[in-house]
Amino acid sequence: MIGPFSDPVMQRALVEATLVGVCGGALGCWVIFYGLSYASESLAHGLFPGLVAAALLGLPLVLGAGVGLVAAALAVAVASRVPGVGRNVAVAVVVTSLFGLGVLLALSPASPPGIQALLFGDVLGANDADLALSGALALGIVGALWLLHGRLLAVGFDRDFARSLGVSAAAADAAVLTLLAGAILVGVQGMGNLLVVAVLIGPAATARQLSSRMAPMMLLSVAVAALAGAAGLCLSYYAGTAAGASIAAALVAAYLAAAFGRRSRLPITVEEVP
Repeated sequence: MIGPFSDPVMQRALVEATLVGVCGGALGCWVIFYGLSYASESLAHGLFPGLVAAALLGLPLVLGAGVGLVAAALAVAVASRVPGVGRNVAVAVVVTSLFGLGVLLALSPASPPGIQALLFGDVLGANDADLALSGALALGIVGALWLLHGRLLAVGFDRDFARSLGVSAAAADAAVLTLLAGAILVGVQGMGNLLVVAVLIGPAATARQLSSRMAPMMLLSVAVAALAGAAGLCLSYYAGTAAGASIAAALVAAYLAAAFGRRSRLPITVEEVP
């Protein structure tokens, strides 16, 4: 099992997969708790053209993701104002259009080799700069979740009660979405735009089958994500399959095992709310 990780390429890939797992595992619990699973997929697809444009222009992916996110938000706001078009329809239309534009740019014959990695990921191609960026973003996301833990719990359980405590529900929602954008940016380099949502939803959904409290659920989710990353890399090494897809398959297998092993869904308790 540890044989593949004697290779420096696999070692860097394991570190990248672990960092992605820490971000996705911890934040994914809040994504599920706040009912933002669809929003996470929409956000990932919506900022895709910005990522592609940044890669084509040689700009930092962080800058491209930020521009793409702002453009997507403005497009949704404009589309929502069209008579007879609801917000959900506007989100679907805008996100689909933006994702299609990003795919056209990424798969264009004029695009340089390797740009397709933004679609499908290239965890085996992680370099020291990628690891440094992922590590910094992961540290920021985990630190923010630690600082905001009580506020996020209060809003998640009862928004009206949270207001009486002086906690803004809008600010909590904005914080989760902002951190979600950062987590997508961490994961997209290794998992690609098509598979990054698996790391955000899969580990948290698995941990949800096993724990009824948020803190243990987050720890379980991170552990599942890290172990699935290592298992997926081993599968990729021995079976010759794509690394990102292998990690996603390991996450699905973990969820199915937890789902079949735990028939009843546990309610999240309020013991942690300060």
